[in-house]
Amino acid sequence: MNGAKITLMMLALMALFCYVGYLVGGQGGMYIAFIIAVVMNFGSYWFSHKVILKMYRAREITETDHPRLFRVVRRVAAQANIPMPKIYIVPSKTPNAFATGRNVEHAAVAATEGILEILNEDELEGVIGHEIAHITHKDMLIGAIAATFAGAIGILASIARWGAIFGGYSRSNDRGGGIGLLIAAIVAPLAAMIIQFAISRQREYKADEEGARLTGKHLALASALEKLHKAPNRLNLTRSTSTAHLMIANPLSSKGLLSLFSTHPPVEKRIERLNKLHQESIYGGHAAYY
Repeated sequence: MNGAKITLMMLALMALFCYVGYLVGGQGGMYIAFIIAVVMNFGSYWFSHKVILKMYRAREITETDHPRLFRVVRRVAAQANIPMPKIYIVPSKTPNAFATGRNVEHAAVAATEGILEILNEDELEGVIGHEIAHITHKDMLIGAIAATFAGAIGILASIARWGAIFGGYSRSNDRGGGIGLLIAAIVAPLAAMIIQFAISRQREYKADEEGARLTGKHLALASALEKLHKAPNRLNLTRSTSTAHLMIANPLSSKGLLSLFSTHPPVEKRIERLNKLHQESIYGGHAAYY
């Protein structure tokens, strides 16, 4: 069911993208915009993971560099029946972790120095299980596509706004007029961001559930999330919103209406779900959150 929700939201992003392209340049504009999106998605698929790892100055490690992390990743990868991903350490005291890579065969798991200092091995295994779940579900690709569409919609909307201001009234009557064009150009980027972040929140819930099921560390993952949430320097890893959706813990603060633009569900709800999943695993129940 979560997969169906994500598919519907991705289709909504694509439809919104095509609509803004149509507003900007009619049918021809829609086709051109779609071609641009394909090119951008190609670039995201092949190169985004390299850019992200370089952005965080992540260093690839071997087993001798950090035996505990290497041991945990190898154990969880074996449980998931996937090739051993490359392992990176980010030189930051902010406790966080993320997965990246274009597919299972070219995946990487990165952990900060801070997260390795505050988590015990069970908690670390819960976190790695969450990241391995992202890898097995190809969430990195979904996230890259969603971010690319949202970014492209923002660019097109900016063009549409200027078109509406400078002469758009006369040229766009068949597409709703200049006022309609201007309103759509303002609303579309906000709608795209809300859809993109909703996709991210659904993926986080699913990764929590699948990672905990894979490792059996429901309570350990809940404990890890609580520690990460309460860490005093948890918001210092990055000032950019472009990679926030990759992290296991939300590096950005968002409350109230701003939660619509949050890449992560509230940590309290994540912990509550994990506790319920633990109880259901003990008593043989079936967890389903839709």
